[in-house]
Amino acid sequence: MGLNIQIVIDCRDPHHLAEWWAESLDWAVEPQDEGFIRSMIEQGYASDDQTTIHNGVLVWRDACAIRPPEELEVKAPTRRLLFQTAPEDKRVKNRVHWDINLAGRDKDEVRRELEARGATFLWTANEGPHSWHTMADPEGNEFCIN
Repeated sequence: MGLNIQIVIDCRDPHHLAEWWAESLDWAVEPQDEGFIRSMIEQGYASDDQTTIHNGVLVWRDACAIRPPEELEVKAPTRRLLFQTAPEDKRVKNRVHWDINLAGRDKDEVRRELEARGATFLWTANEGPHSWHTMADPEGNEFCIN
């Protein structure tokens, strides 16, 4: 039996980047449970400074996740991206990145859409007849569209 996977992305602003990626992938931001967060504070497991108000809701300050919409209610999702704060800025090329399969959409059109939303075009590459664009998200994390 295969295992589920969560990919964790270090970033400066996890809530902003999670929202950007949720829109880019047509996924959804995972709701956070205000009641649970408050209970963790009341029981002494967390403190107020570990939370923030985002879009009018109490959330964990340092992390935000996204999932495919059909997996939002699943207790153990098979696909999840978790964005968490990191103390340092990104300095070098990612050793791991993801490729986004555009399911037949025109990659130049998608490139323009992503750039309009804050992505950066880095380069175009090809292998035989197959080509792709390498891009960076608003915080500089590389990804490819093909």
